[in-house]
Amino acid sequence: MDTMGSAPKQKPRRKHSDEFKKGAVGLVLDGGKSVIEVAGALGLAEGVLFEWVRRAKLERAKKAPASGMTEDERAELARLRKENVDLRMERELLKKWAAFFAKENA
Repeated sequence: MDTMGSAPKQKPRRKHSDEFKKGAVGLVLDGGKSVIEVAGALGLAEGVLFEWVRRAKLERAKKAPASGMTEDERAELARLRKENVDLRMERELLKKWAAFFAKENA
């Protein structure tokens, strides 16, 4: 059979449930197993599991950014975030005023 001109056949894409993904990721992140071990045991492509693990790490980081902070640090962070929003609004207002007066004086 001549395969020179034909493209390689791809395996059909499999759908995995969220529970399956969470279990596989849990084996890597919480179970102390390597991605290669888990992927081999579950019949997954290593790249797929690496991506699932990467996304799970990002989600965990989003959910617990302040977990190591004290109550005072959390309060200060909230205050600084509010101050940051206020300062950005003031800056935008000043830009608009400067543009208005520049047009008026031109």
